[in-house]
Amino acid sequence: MSRGRATRGARPGGPRPGGPRPVAGTYEVDTGVVELVQEPGDPQLWTLWLNGVPSSPIHLEEPTVLDFEYLRWMAAVLDVLPPGPVDAVHLGGAACALPRYVEATRPGSAQVAMELDGELARLVREWFDLPRSPRLRIQVGDARARLMSRRDGSADVVVRDAFSGATTPRHLTTVQFLQDVRRVLRDEGVYLANVADRSPLTLLRSEVTALRTVFPHTAVVAESSMLKGRRYANAVLLGSRSPLPLRELIRRLAREPVTTRVVSGEALGALAAGAKALQDPPS
Repeated sequence: MSRGRATRGARPGGPRPGGPRPVAGTYEVDTGVVELVQEPGDPQLWTLWLNGVPSSPIHLEEPTVLDFEYLRWMAAVLDVLPPGPVDAVHLGGAACALPRYVEATRPGSAQVAMELDGELARLVREWFDLPRSPRLRIQVGDARARLMSRRDGSADVVVRDAFSGATTPRHLTTVQFLQDVRRVLRDEGVYLANVADRSPLTLLRSEVTALRTVFPHTAVVAESSMLKGRRYANAVLLGSRSPLPLRELIRRLAREPVTTRVVSGEALGALAAGAKALQDPPS
């Protein structure tokens, strides 16, 4: 990661005049149906729903406004990394809310979003003022297959936010998948993953076990009530070969409107105790 100065904020004046504009409605895409909804109370805030599941919130004029908690947590992690441009790989694109945030806060970054649905990728380019290549390339295809083609040590950040319905595809949760993520990351690179789960947190615990198998430095960010099994919610996994800046992250997350915990070390081991990591099927 470059150590140059980072800047924060939207492109002056918001979206390009005469540029892409969203149109509310329901659209058929390769993997089902997308609904684009303009949120009441803010004409600049739109939410993309994919097959009935909320997928991406987009604020047209301010890309640093992130409406989903887990996206704000991921953004907080990115904010505490060394400043400057990053090479970022996003497994799962949807409307590219997080790539827009990286573009705004770390100008000069080179990003790629791997999106399974080619028609969805076309639509979001049509609707939103997304950065152009090489600032943001959208590659259509299976995220894991695309990841396998990446060079060793070619990314500072790998983000997994890919879902089939409300569930992460199994082949993006295994130990072997994480080993490929580790291969692609540089020594100080960070892996971020969105996990949605409910009590008894079977999926989260299994993913934590896999994460701890592959990366020496790990943590989970989640709302306290989710960790206590009180509600279905999202958590964010962090993994790296280098120490994570958890103290600064905790300070930033203290600003969140909900009680948010960062679990690491022995507490994370206790959370995952007894859970088995998923493995790829035998070839």
